[in-house]
Amino acid sequence: MFFMSVVHVNCACVHGLSLPAEMHCKVFNMEHTAHSLRSHPLPVFATQAGTVANTPAGQGAASLPRWDLSALYAGMDDPKLHADLAEAEKKAQDFAKQYQGKISGLSGKELADAIATFEVIEEMLGKAGSYASLLFAADSSDASISQFSQSINERLTAISTHLLFFTLELNRLEEADLQEKLKDSALAHWQPYLRDIRMYRPHQLSDDVEKVLLEKSVTGGQAWCRLFDETIAALRVTLDGQEITVGDALNRLSDTDRATREQAGKAVGGVFEKNVRLFALITNTLAKDKSISDNLRHFARPTSSRNLSNMVEDEVVDALVSAVRADYPRLSHRYYALKAKWMGLDKLEHWDRNAPLPGNDDKLIPWSEAKNIVQKAYDGFDPRMGKVINTFLTNPWIDVPPAPGKSPGAFAHPTVPSAHPYILLNYHGRIRDVMTLAHELGHGVHQVLAAKQGYFMSDTPLTLAETASVFGEMLTFQSLLDAEKDPQRRRLLLAAKVEDMLNTVVRQIAFYEFETRVHDARKKGELLPEQIGAIWRSVQTESLGPAFNFTPEYDVFWAYIPHFIHSPFYVYAYAFGDCLVNALYQVFSEGAPGFQDKYIAMLEAGGTLRHKELLAPFGLDASDPGFWRKGLDVISGFIDQLEQG
Repeated sequence: MFFMSVVHVNCACVHGLSLPAEMHCKVFNMEHTAHSLRSHPLPVFATQAGTVANTPAGQGAASLPRWDLSALYAGMDDPKLHADLAEAEKKAQDFAKQYQGKISGLSGKELADAIATFEVIEEMLGKAGSYASLLFAADSSDASISQFSQSINERLTAISTHLLFFTLELNRLEEADLQEKLKDSALAHWQPYLRDIRMYRPHQLSDDVEKVLLEKSVTGGQAWCRLFDETIAALRVTLDGQEITVGDALNRLSDTDRATREQAGKAVGGVFEKNVRLFALITNTLAKDKSISDNLRHFARPTSSRNLSNMVEDEVVDALVSAVRADYPRLSHRYYALKAKWMGLDKLEHWDRNAPLPGNDDKLIPWSEAKNIVQKAYDGFDPRMGKVINTFLTNPWIDVPPAPGKSPGAFAHPTVPSAHPYILLNYHGRIRDVMTLAHELGHGVHQVLAAKQGYFMSDTPLTLAETASVFGEMLTFQSLLDAEKDPQRRRLLLAAKVEDMLNTVVRQIAFYEFETRVHDARKKGELLPEQIGAIWRSVQTESLGPAFNFTPEYDVFWAYIPHFIHSPFYVYAYAFGDCLVNALYQVFSEGAPGFQDKYIAMLEAGGTLRHKELLAPFGLDASDPGFWRKGLDVISGFIDQLEQG
């Protein structure tokens, strides 16, 4: 779920996350460039949207492990942090003096040296930004952390203004001149980095305009993102006479007792309704901010900048969205009709969507068992993967328990190659939380394996980054299913997997459709909360189908979803990853020779290759019109099994 980055100019809020601005933003260039410090949010499942009170039996939240950020810095007052920032500022100033206005005259070797120096400075900034971001994610309610985070953000932005010229000048190089320089083997190493930077040539503004946009970012979109984060963190819902967080309340939407779910659903809706004008203002402001930026940069439509940062063509995303929407009846409509029947209901309410199925004892899984389940699944796929997983699980790299002020959901953040990734969870002890662990560890493995590419080229487009995480989920699911011999338990496991797949594919494409309609409507003027609510109801009705009845309070449930605020149009990456993994896992299941070696090579490539090049060894092509249908057929096949059972 949501991770708010202050890396450089708070990539999480420069329009685009974490979770959810864009984690694909390049501070020194423009808001959408190739390199980024990325976090990987989970798709928003209602039950994963926050912290929870209940933890596995016999294991309170206080006993669950917290991360240790000392691989970055020892504390907010660590002298090394402030020394690093001072050194980075001096290096940035020296870099500008040495290279500004001179890029076109450099030889290939000299340009390669400049990029290498630039990467060193950026990694120093990224390390400080990662530390501030992770502190904030662990406790955004602490005023001192919030102040520190903002101060670091402003300092990084100020330092980055010295570096802004570099990618702007790179993009002013004539193609023939650049190709001549690339004949030098030293510069050829940086070809993937240059390729990604050059994608933004048509959208680049003048140096002065880029500098103004960068400097104003801390009081513009980033400030609205921060307002959203701190508002959500401060909200409280009254249930059973207790004041609890929104996350605690949302978790009750998966309670076994229907009355508890209904009470929670209505109470959360009531709290959102009281604050809906503020959420509407934030949404309107950021949508307008993005529209202004898109117009300045000549992006064809609101989604284009996201697709460019994901290195995927508009047409490929359009094909995915069309395929999923066309399959709503075959997938979600059919499954939720089954669920209503199993639950003995004529209609499902919104608080029934993630309800446990009849016969599900909702057994809580201790953290130690969750670790063993996921470790076994990865070990069974390839010992090399298992070794990396073990490193995560035996070191303080994961922040496990729910806690007040902690960012909701889960994410994996790569930090910088000189350190290591960190994972944030809100572990509730349910089977879905085990899958969340598998998901985030998939990201973690990917980040560790790709680190050899360096700070600039280890980053992977979000569409393919979600592939590693969802593949990890599939490995864990199949491991659990193979080990389960009881037919009823197998059916429940299968149904749970279908629900997760629908949440990952159908729900995220519905979110994408919601964003598209909101941003299109915003171009005509500011939207009232009721208008946003009507769009929300429309896409939810379309995607979930006739099995659902929607009560009025559900019209404001768009308000808490951080992706809309931090990372517009991020959400299709989940559906992209899920459908791709379905196809990839099918290749694996068929016993394709050398699959593990090819898969690990794909992860190690980081951001050096595009989706066509990465998938070609598996005989897959995401631009093939029939590709998405194959992925959706897997979900439909699971539903077929449930109907027959």
